[in-house]
Formats: sequence, C-alpha cells, structure tokens
Amino acid sequence: MLKIALKMLSEHSCMQIPMSVIDSPTRAAMEVAKAHGIIPDRCEILQNANTLVLRLTETLVARVVTDLEGPRQGSEWFVRENAVAQYLALHGAPVIPLHPDIPTGPHEHLGYTLNFWQFVTRIEAEPDPADIGISLFQCHRLLKSFTEPLPKFAILTESLALLETHEERVAFSPRHISVLRERLSASLEALKHFPSQALHGDAHLGNLMNTTLGVLWTDWEDTFLGPVEWDLASAIWNAKLIEKDHHTVDEILTSYRKSGGHVDSEALRQSMIARAAVMCIWYPVLYPEPSMERRQKLQFRLDWLEHGSA
Repeated sequence: MLKIALKMLSEHSCMQIPMSVIDSPTRAAMEVAKAHGIIPDRCEILQNANTLVLRLTETLVARVVTDLEGPRQGSEWFVRENAVAQYLALHGAPVIPLHPDIPTGPHEHLGYTLNFWQFVTRIEAEPDPADIGISLFQCHRLLKSFTEPLPKFAILTESLALLETHEERVAFSPRHISVLRERLSASLEALKHFPSQALHGDAHLGNLMNTTLGVLWTDWEDTFLGPVEWDLASAIWNAKLIEKDHHTVDEILTSYRKSGGHVDSEALRQSMIARAAVMCIWYPVLYPEPSMERRQKLQFRLDWLEHGSA
C-alpha cells in the first residue's frame, strides 16, 4: 500500500487523493501545513529514506523523520537544527532557510517529528570546489557567534554509544568493533585539545546543494561544538581517500584558508580518522540492506582505519 500511495503521490495533486490512501508521514506533513493555513497542491517526493522530504507547494518543503525505531528519537535534533539554520539564514549565510510562513517548530504530529523549509531549485552543474570551501568558511565565521547551547562532540560520543549496541547485535566482527572503538576514542581525546565552536556536524557534499541561488548547505541536524576541521574532513573524505580527487581536496582547503579560515593539519588528520569511524558505525542504521557499492565503501573505510590511518 505504501509503494502504491507514493506512486500516486508522485503523479497527482495531493488534493486528488483520499486522505485514507496517503501514508502516515505524508499525512502528518500535509495536516500540519493545513493547520497553519497552507493548502498543499502537490506531493513531490524529493527523498524517501530514514527521512521523508516532500515538496507540498511551489515554495514549501516538509522534512519528516520516518525512522521511528532508530537510535534518534524525540525532537532535540530538530530543535538544534532549526536554531542554527534560522540563525545562519538571518545573517545571510549560504544555507537553505526554514519556510517563513510556518512556525519554526519542530512540529510533532501523528507520532512524527517534522519541520518545513523553503524550496530551492537545484542546478545540474557540480559545485565548484572553491565555492565549497568559501561557503563552509562563511558558515563557520558566523557560527563563532552562535550562543545557544550545543552538545560537544555529539556525533562522536553518540557513535561510541551506538557501537555498544552494534557489539551486542554482532553488527561487526569483534576485530572491527575493537578497531572502531580504539580509533574513535583516540581521535576524540586528541580533538578535545583543539579550539571548538558550533559546526555543521555532517558537512559531506550530499548536504550541499548547487542551486540557482548559489551553493547552499542543508541538513543541520548533527550540529555540535567541535573543531572546524571536523566539517572540513567530512567535506573532503570521499574525494581524498575514495575518489583520489586531490584537485577538489586542495581547492576546498585552499579556498577555506584564503577566505580567512585556519586549518590545523593534526586536527584535520584526527578528524579524518574519527569521520571514517563514525561513518562505519552508522552504516547498519543508514543502510540496513546496503548495495554492493556501499558494502565495498564500508569495507574500504574499515580497512583504512585498521591499516592506513596511522
């Protein structure tokens, strides 16, 4: 029924489909929008994974957490995301803004947590690596003045706790559990000695959109306090180690520095190690049935942590 409903939603206006046919996450988004005076005129599915992203009007996008049994429950993640995104948009940072016609939230309805964003038009061209570095520095520069409380090293400490669950469920071999714990713990301790500030937290290039308004960062759910090198490591990890795209890596780091940012080589090295460990630990959550390509990438990260990260 869910697949049928999603197909119908992708082909027809929301108003043409009986509410009883629409799946619960979509219904939650539509009903919250209606409660604030916005009548959905479409249901364009932009993403359908742990989070469902729906375009409901010309300008309105809803983001609904659909993983109701995962390690993250409640709304605290969206509270932080909304606060940071709203602050950055207010100060002119290159970010996708929350939608102005619905209260910031986050909203909770039908058991789902959701928030609402302004629709932006993606363009086909890949973002220029220099623009990636510049835009990330612009966000970091503004986030130095962000004063609302954020957890320190949140995704790192959360991942160590998640690793305990994986050990109980035998999601990784004992050897890999040991490698992941040792590498992440050591890098976390090392990173505590570097200056910290508010960060994106998950600044891989999948969370950067090249749009008609320029490159814009999105998905601030993982925001936390840590060294800026963590975000840089997230942005360059795949290009540096999987794709061997050294030009892109150099351009991102050079443009970040030229914009006024400081990059400590040891903090970056430790962040690269910690980022690899965090990505491995979250694989069973994000990709419960991974493709062959994803399994190969996971194995690459595990091998690199065990043999190539020292």
